[in-house]
Amino acid sequence: MQKRLLEQRWPWLVAAGLSLVAFLSIVIQSQQPDGWDRRPRGSSEDIAGLRGRDDLNVLFILVDTLRAERLGSYGYARDTSPVLDRLAHSGVRFDRQLAQSSWTKASMASLWTGLYPERTGITRFDDVIPDAAQMATEVLREAGFQTIGLYRNGWVAPTFGFDQGFDVYQRPVPRPLPPRVRRENPTLTDKGTDEGLIEAAVEFVRLNGQRRWFLYLHLMDLHEYIYDEESALFGASYSDIYDNSIRWTNGSIELLLEALAELGQLDHTIIAIASDHGEAFLERGFEGHARRVYRETTEVPFVISLPFRLEPGIVVKARTSNVDIWPTLLDLLGLEPLQGIDGRSRLPEILSSAAGQPPDAESSPAIADLDQNWARRDRGPLPTIAVVDGTHRYVRVEQSGDRHTEELFDASDDPRELRDRAAEEPETLAKLRAVADAYSETEPSWGEAPTREIGELELNLLRALGYQIP
Repeated sequence: MQKRLLEQRWPWLVAAGLSLVAFLSIVIQSQQPDGWDRRPRGSSEDIAGLRGRDDLNVLFILVDTLRAERLGSYGYARDTSPVLDRLAHSGVRFDRQLAQSSWTKASMASLWTGLYPERTGITRFDDVIPDAAQMATEVLREAGFQTIGLYRNGWVAPTFGFDQGFDVYQRPVPRPLPPRVRRENPTLTDKGTDEGLIEAAVEFVRLNGQRRWFLYLHLMDLHEYIYDEESALFGASYSDIYDNSIRWTNGSIELLLEALAELGQLDHTIIAIASDHGEAFLERGFEGHARRVYRETTEVPFVISLPFRLEPGIVVKARTSNVDIWPTLLDLLGLEPLQGIDGRSRLPEILSSAAGQPPDAESSPAIADLDQNWARRDRGPLPTIAVVDGTHRYVRVEQSGDRHTEELFDASDDPRELRDRAAEEPETLAKLRAVADAYSETEPSWGEAPTREIGELELNLLRALGYQIP
């Protein structure tokens, strides 16, 4: 981290007359809970009071391919995520968060609209979010926020409809990788890192921070397994390098937080950190993502950092989903809710957890869904569906020839969900199968999603992310 800071700032060895100022700055910062964290302490009453504030900004950081259980705040033993953990420990952490797909495009369409994949209709490589869809960004813009989106993943490009509600939606121009940076995913040919995206975000806030803003950053360095010598702490296996890259991404977010602190923005900014899907490491013979909807590719983090520090932080133990993200954030801000959605605001659970009350015993099953043929232009849909209810996960994998497999897992005594309980718990299996059957009959909320022809140039950009598109 120190090397990265020195590379991006004026030389710290300056005239001797500034040494006293530097010393005083260090003394002052040492009295803070963290060098960049100068937020005041807050309480549950302050959480409820956010709805009445008109000075709040929203920073939404999407860390592509981030698996929840690889973060310290989610119980991981390795020190992969010290900055993210600080935000979690002084904010709100959702303990059991489910992504709605293991493929970015389908997952992000659900996240922005609050609808499950079958209801968005965004399940194939050429699907486009229709203009009739209601996006959370449209609510924010109507409320007076400047809405800025910066992304590096082509699956959320404006040509697929993801720019709805944004005043500015851009992919920063990539820069060559610095010599210190390593990229260990051999399938990737994309250039640049998230540092350029972070710098663009800081410059936007510097120039436009006087107005209320919403800033969406879609980080990709973890997806690309990028790290440097300083973040290479955990070994050289594929799984180890993934952890190294989490540590690298943690450092990028720290740079952003330090800049926001210097600009005086942290004490009136809500920061949400989420992911579109996780990553598999041969738990069931698969590596990567966008193939199945088991635990390793759908259990993701969700953390809300508030304009104040909570001591201690809040942990929401109830099962939640990415379709709940924007209903919750809009409710925190006191804005109009999204209509007719599958997700719901989790503000009641936040407030009850802050008061030390147990989670609501009444909860509905959550859905994750993937069309296994999403990239195949010559083949029809072949869905795999997960239904998660309490500690149980039902997974159905459709196969060719009207065949399918069913599995049932119970995380209460099998936290990695590797032992199939289908034969042992037939009643639970039947109950969750019925939920999957009903979901399969769901129609898209706006009718069949439009499609668009994707040229070879754009396909090559998507292939550069490591996706196998015929």
